[in-house]
Formats: sequence, structure tokens, C-alpha cells
Amino acid sequence: MATVASLGAGGLPAVAGAEAVPAKLKVFYEQQVTWGQCAAAANLECATVVVPMDYAKPGLERVQVAISRLKAKDPARRRGVLLVNPGGPGGSGLGLPNRFANQPVGQLYDVIGFDPRGVGASTQLRCESSLLDLPRPSRPTEAELPNFTAAAKAVEDGCVRAGGDYRKHVTTRNTARDMDVIRGVLGEKKINFFGYSYGTWLGAMYGTMFPRLLDRSVLDSAMDPNKTWHEQDIDSAHSIKFNFDSWAAWTAARDKTFKLGSTPAQVRAGLDRIAAVLATKPVGGLGTVHDLDTFTGFYTRYRAVWAGFSRQVRELLDSLSGNGNPELTAETSTLLELANRSLIKPTSPGTFQAVLCEWDWPSDQQQYYRDMRQWRDTHPYGNTVSFLAPTNCAFRGFTRTEPLPQITRTAYPTGLVVHAEGDTQTAYPNGVVMAETLRHHLISVPNDGEHGQYGSGGACVDNAVNRYLVDGILPATRSECEGVDKPADIPADTANATQVPQSGPGLVEQATGIVRRLETSGIQ
Repeated sequence: MATVASLGAGGLPAVAGAEAVPAKLKVFYEQQVTWGQCAAAANLECATVVVPMDYAKPGLERVQVAISRLKAKDPARRRGVLLVNPGGPGGSGLGLPNRFANQPVGQLYDVIGFDPRGVGASTQLRCESSLLDLPRPSRPTEAELPNFTAAAKAVEDGCVRAGGDYRKHVTTRNTARDMDVIRGVLGEKKINFFGYSYGTWLGAMYGTMFPRLLDRSVLDSAMDPNKTWHEQDIDSAHSIKFNFDSWAAWTAARDKTFKLGSTPAQVRAGLDRIAAVLATKPVGGLGTVHDLDTFTGFYTRYRAVWAGFSRQVRELLDSLSGNGNPELTAETSTLLELANRSLIKPTSPGTFQAVLCEWDWPSDQQQYYRDMRQWRDTHPYGNTVSFLAPTNCAFRGFTRTEPLPQITRTAYPTGLVVHAEGDTQTAYPNGVVMAETLRHHLISVPNDGEHGQYGSGGACVDNAVNRYLVDGILPATRSECEGVDKPADIPADTANATQVPQSGPGLVEQATGIVRRLETSGIQ
């Protein structure tokens, strides 16, 4: 990061909206920034902006927010700035403008990325790491259920010890306020916004708090603005089951190819057989039932690997009777490693755990345990139990400085929500409610498990979003786009159908491509 902002250097930028800025905050809106070389990406410029740690007491502690810029390639047609956020909470956004570099929006907008307060090159919020290492399997016994509570308490204790006063000020509201300081510092009357995942909540928050200062907005893979985070975790568990059921139905309809059964129940019964054996010994590269649940959750989510996964399950079943592929253990171990790499990881040690605590969490541990037992006993595949377990926020060690507001849209224009049907990080019904709440237009992507649609290679979504951001033309109030996550073109069984031979890339190659895309997308 090359430069630090200078406070009090001259008057407000001419179009910063000075009339709306409280006098005690003018020094932050007046600061001048100098752009320099960006460590996040060589083709971007970076700078830092100084903001109050506590907006209620701006004369006290200050923190910095790192910002990046990809300047509009066609300055003559420039229509302002597009702030972008990758989600998380706690995702670093400095490199995110490059996702927009080759899109038409990169011609017209200065794309502005930023590390939200608490993250990366901004003033970081950190937690002390917990040394507690208790088993938290996907199918916990009664004796193991309290381990989840103990782990959550240990995380909160570590965050309380390291977070200090800063922790209670790392909030979505304050990040939205930081965004408005960025707007003022850049000399813009309004911002445009593109948010992925948690970034959709941040964008909706900015529009609620600063409705006259937001122009066009796109919310990709959206949260439900009317539910708590815990309620949306439950929705994610349902989404995992939806993907599993969809895979089982697709596979059952192709029994002549996969030989796993002609009904979804028969297909699941095969996995249940593998799980029963795993309770006593390894099976073909899987060491535990927990491995099977992780394995299944990943490979039933992404439609592109459904066929390969079904064949892998058939080989695992064959191995139970000693007739399996001798290379199965090594291949399954590689596939499991790829599935584990795909698990959602907080990108900052402290910000994720702080922002989640903006919502109230149930304090009754028995309520968590009841839900965990239900999913353990009915659908453990995909490690759904972990979505029902208590988090550190059930033991929140600080008092919130302000409540979450009701999300509304008043003075800013109609925007877009984009959401895939099989997304498990933000469940599809959440996106529908976000669109309904804000009266935005909704682009649905059916039969697709991807998280973050724009810029992922789907021409239909990209074209619709670009037309809106570039020309201001909205698609239909409700429309559908084909995604990039498609199952193999294997016809369903008919009276004359025969087994379809395997062709094209193998499962390891396909899964490696998906994980590489997840790791390089910049989306949380």
C-alpha cells in the first residue's frame, strides 16, 4: 500500500455531497488520497482512507481502510464509480476489480475494490486462536454434542481477548459508513454497487442508510434481509438436501448407466450401506463417515460432477465385496482432499466472528442440539449438522453498539438480484426474498450449484447484468438464465436405453477445475 490519506487538506471535493455530511465528519470526507502501486494486483492502483473507529465519537480513535481502483478504459463515456465487495464477511476486495476488467462495465466505470474494516490491508481485527481440539463429526453422538458448544465458547473467548474496543465497531453499518466516506473522498455524488454473498447484505445496508447516494446496484447470490444469520444457516442445510435429492433423482433416472437403483431411495440406500461399513473400517480411500458426508456434499452440489460421482459411488459399493477398482483408494483420497479444500473458510481471523454477532443467536443450547439431532438422523450428507451448531455468537462477549435496521429501498433505483437454485452458501429462497423486499428484478439460474454467477462464464447472466449497468436497461422482473454448471448429457432411461460409456474429462480433473475456480474467484 503506497500512500496514506492526508486529513484536513483543503475543502470538500466539489461533488462529495457536503451538505449531507455532519460537521464532525467533514475532516474525513475532506481528506486527500494519493494513488500508488497496488500489492494486490500490478494493474490496479491503491490508496488508504482514514475513518473513525467509532462514528459516534469521530474525534477519538481512527482506523484505515485500503481501497483499489481499476480506472474506466473509456474516460469519455465514464459514468462514475462501481464499488465491489466479495462477501465473507471478511473477504478481501482489493483484487476484485480484476473480475470486472474484461467486462463492458470496465469501460464505463472506475471499479473500486476495498478491504472492509478489520480485513487485510485495512486495520485488521484478529482473534487469538483456540487450542481446543475436540471431535466435531458430521454425525455426533450425544456425548459429542457439547463439543460444538465448547469450541464456540473457545472461539469467542479468543476474540474477546484480542479484539478490544475495535471489535464492537467492526459492523456492517460502519462498513457502509466507510463506503460513504470513500464516495466523498473520490468526489462522487453517488456510487454504484456490486456485491456477492454477504456483500449483498452490505449493499442493501448502504442503500437503506444512504438511499439518495446509491445509483445502480447488483446483488449476486443474496442473503435474506429479514432473517437472522442462524435462520439462513438452516436454509443452507435445506439447500444441501435439495442438491442431494436432485442428484439422487437424476442418477435414478439413469440406472442403466450408473446401476445405483431406479429410485432416489435406492440410490441413497447405496450411500447408507457405505456409511454403515465406514462406522467400522475405511472404504476405498474414505476413512470415516465424516469423510463420506463431506465428499457427498461437495459432489452432489455441482451438477458438472454428478455423473463422475455416481460412478465413484458404484465403485465404492463394488469395493465392499472385494470386486472394486484397485486404484479406487488413491483416487477417492484425491477427491476427498479436493472436497475438503472447497469448505467455506473465513478469510480474516476476526472479522467473520465479529460481524456474525450483529444478529442475535439462540442462547438455549438444547435448541441447537435438537436441530443437530434431527439433521444427523435424517440427512447428514453434506455435513448439515455443522450449519445447525452454535457459533461463537451464541456467547457474544460484547454489547452491540446499535441494532440492525430494517432493510428498505426508498430513493434509489430498481436493481438486480442474481441467484442460482443450488447455491448452498446463500440459499436460493434468500435471494428471492431479497428481490421481493427491495422490489428488485430477479435473475434465477436453475439447476446450478455455483455461488457468484456474474463473471463465472455464463453469457446470459453477464449480458443481462452488463446491459443494466452500462445502459440502465433492466431485464424482466423475473427471468431465468442458463448457468455454467450442467450435468453430463446422459439421457434418462427408456425401454431401449443402454449404458452410456464414460467419456470426457474424469472426475478428478473436473473437481480440480471447480476448486481452482473457487480459490481464484475472489468471492466468499
